[in-house]
Amino acid sequence: MSSWLTSIPSPGPEWQQIPIDIFGLHWRIQTYAIMILIGIVVASLWTSRRLTKRGAEPGVLLDVLIPVIVLGIVGARLYHVVTHPGDYFYDGAPLWKVFAIWEGGNAIFGSLIGGAVGAWIGCRWTGLRFWTFADALAPALLLAQAIGRLGNWFNQELFGLPTDVPWGLQIDSTNKAIPVGLPDNTLFQPLFLYEIIWNVIGVVLLVLLERKFRLQWGKVLALYLIGYGLGRSYLESIRIDPSEFSFLGIPTNVWAAFVAVVLGVIIFIVQSRRHTGLEPSPYRPGREWVRPDAEVDSDDTDLDDEGTADDDGVPAGSASAKATSPTNG
Repeated sequence: MSSWLTSIPSPGPEWQQIPIDIFGLHWRIQTYAIMILIGIVVASLWTSRRLTKRGAEPGVLLDVLIPVIVLGIVGARLYHVVTHPGDYFYDGAPLWKVFAIWEGGNAIFGSLIGGAVGAWIGCRWTGLRFWTFADALAPALLLAQAIGRLGNWFNQELFGLPTDVPWGLQIDSTNKAIPVGLPDNTLFQPLFLYEIIWNVIGVVLLVLLERKFRLQWGKVLALYLIGYGLGRSYLESIRIDPSEFSFLGIPTNVWAAFVAVVLGVIIFIVQSRRHTGLEPSPYRPGREWVRPDAEVDSDDTDLDDEGTADDDGVPAGSASAKATSPTNG
C-alpha cells in the first residue's frame, strides 16, 4: 500500500481534452496534440536560431519545416499502425481510427524516417545543406520529444511492466494495454518519465559535445541517433505494449533502436573521414544566401580543406568558414 501512496498518479480522462471557447465557438482540444504542438514550436524556434548563427537566412526554417512536419506526422502514424495492426484491423473496427492521431499512437522511429525525407526535400528547395540542417535540429528534436512525452502521460500510454518501485505509475484498470488478471492497484514503470529524463540529458550532452569538438557535417545528428537509440532499445524492451511483430524474440521497435545506433555510428565515421574541416557555408554551392550588408571580396578563391578546388567554393580556413562554426545554440 505504501508504494501506491508514493506512486505517480495519472491524469483522469477529463484531462485528456482541454475546452477552449473562441468567439462563442466551443472546442475540445486533445491535450496530447497540444503537447506535440508545443514541442514543435519550441524545436522550431531553437533550430531557427541555431541555423541563423551558422549563417543561414533568418526564417529559412519555415520553408523546410512544412515537409518535415507533414511527412514526420505521416511517418509516425504509419509506423505505429503497421506495428500495431491488431489495434486497428479487426471485425467491426472503425477504420477511420487509423487517422486519429490526436488519440495517441505515433511512433518516433516512423517520425524520424518521414521527417528525414521531408528535411531532404525542404533542403533541396532552399539550398541548405542537409547535414547542416540535421545538426541544427538534433538537440532541438530531443527537447521536442521530451515535451511531447508529457502527452503520453495525459493519455495514459507509453508505460512499462508492473513494478514495485516507489515511483511506479498509476494506470486506470480499464486501460486496454493492461494484461488481463492484474490487480487493480498494480503500478507500472513510467516509461514516459524515463524518456523525458533521458532526452533532457541527451540535449545537454549534445550541446556540450558540439561546442567542445566543433562538430559539424552531420556528426551531431549521428550522436543523437546513437544516444537515443541506446536509451530507446532498453525502454522498448520493458514496454507493456510492444510492437506486435518480433524477430528472434526481439520486438520490432527494439530492432529499430539498434538500427538507429548502427546508422549513427556509420554517419559519424564516414563524415569524419570525408570532412576534416568546418563547413564553408550552410548552403550548397551556388545556392548561398548573402547578407544584404555583406561586402563582396573579389579575391576569394575556391579551395577545400586541403587547399584545392572544392565544390563549396569557400576555403575551410576563410572568414566564411569560421562564421559557420558550431555553437551551443
